[in-house]
Amino acid sequence: MLNKPTDFIASLAKGLSVIEAFRAETPRLAITDVAAATGLDRATARRCLLTLHELGYADYDGKFFQLTPRILRLGMGALAALPLPQIVQPWLDQLSEQIGQSTSVCILDDTDIVYVARAAQKRVMSIGLMPGSRLPAHCTSMGRVLLGSLPEEEMMDILNRSDLSPRTAFSLTDPKDIAERIVQVTARGYEINDQEVEIGLRSIAVPLFNAHGKVVAALNIGLAATQKSSQDLATDYLPALLKVQAGLKRVLA
Repeated sequence: MLNKPTDFIASLAKGLSVIEAFRAETPRLAITDVAAATGLDRATARRCLLTLHELGYADYDGKFFQLTPRILRLGMGALAALPLPQIVQPWLDQLSEQIGQSTSVCILDDTDIVYVARAAQKRVMSIGLMPGSRLPAHCTSMGRVLLGSLPEEEMMDILNRSDLSPRTAFSLTDPKDIAERIVQVTARGYEINDQEVEIGLRSIAVPLFNAHGKVVAALNIGLAATQKSSQDLATDYLPALLKVQAGLKRVLA
C-alpha cells in the first residue's frame, strides 16, 4: 500500500506495462503497437522501448522490437525466489516418472495461469511449456480449478475481462457456461479438459492446498488425446493426483 502519492514511480509503471505488452501471440511489436496495447502516447512508448533496447532487454531492427532472453532474468529471478517451485518440483518429478506423463503446477495471475514447475515426459503441445509460460485461465484445467477457489464476484470479473475467443472447436466461449463448468469443477474437486486449449491435448487437474486449507496452486497431468479418452482420465490418474495433493498439503505453509 502506498503511503503517499510520491511513493509511486510512474516511469517504472510505464516501463513494466511496455514489457507486459509482449505476449506469445505478439512477440514483435512496433512503437504504435505498444502505444495501442498500453494506452501510452507514442513518444512515451518509444522512450521505454529504446531504453529496453539500450539495456539489452529488447532487439530493434528499425521498425519492430522483440524481447531478448535477458528479460528472463526478471521473471526467472522472481520464480526462483518463490518457495513453491522448490517444494513441488521433486513431487512432480516422482509423479511424472511413475505415470509416464507430463505434470505441471501453476498459479493464477489475473486472467492467466503461470507455470511455476513442470516435469515433462513428452511434448504434447505445439508450444513448449516451461516455468514462466502463460495460458488463459478460463479454458485450462488448472485455470478452472484456481478460478473455482475465488469468490463468485471475483471469478466473474476475471471471466468478463478474459479474451474468450475459441482456441479450438471444443472451447467454451460464453462466460455463463464457463462459470457453470467451474462450479461443477469445484464441487467434484477436479477438472478434465478435453481439447479446449489445443486439439489433441487432454488434461486433468486438482487444486493444491496449503496446511490451512487455502488453494495456493493447481496440479495437472497432460497427455495426448490418442492415449486416453476423457472418461478414463479420472479413473487412471485421479488417485495419483490426490495422493500428491495430500502430501503437499502437509508441507505447503
